[in-house]
Amino acid sequence: MTAPFHTGRSDGRSERRIPQKLPTELSHPDEPLPRESAFTENVSPHGARVTTGRPWQPESRVLISFPEYDILSQGKIVYCQRLENGEFCVGIELPVQVQRWWRFR
Repeated sequence: MTAPFHTGRSDGRSERRIPQKLPTELSHPDEPLPRESAFTENVSPHGARVTTGRPWQPESRVLISFPEYDILSQGKIVYCQRLENGEFCVGIELPVQVQRWWRFR
């Protein structure tokens, strides 16, 4: 198990991050299909950093599912960063009911 680390943000918020690669699927709430397969890089008490194959618009809503655990939730895209390999990392803010990441071990 990898130890959690803290990430500071310019707005003063600092949340515990847990490096964890979980299979997930992303889609738009108004267009639930097709879903994009993706993986989390890390998770925090209120969200996840997810690697995707396409850009997502910050402030937009997203459906995120963890099929392995039968969890579906709506979140909000906080940021989208293009990676050197052409993929994208998105920060997804999640509601309270998906905060217990230790269940996924």
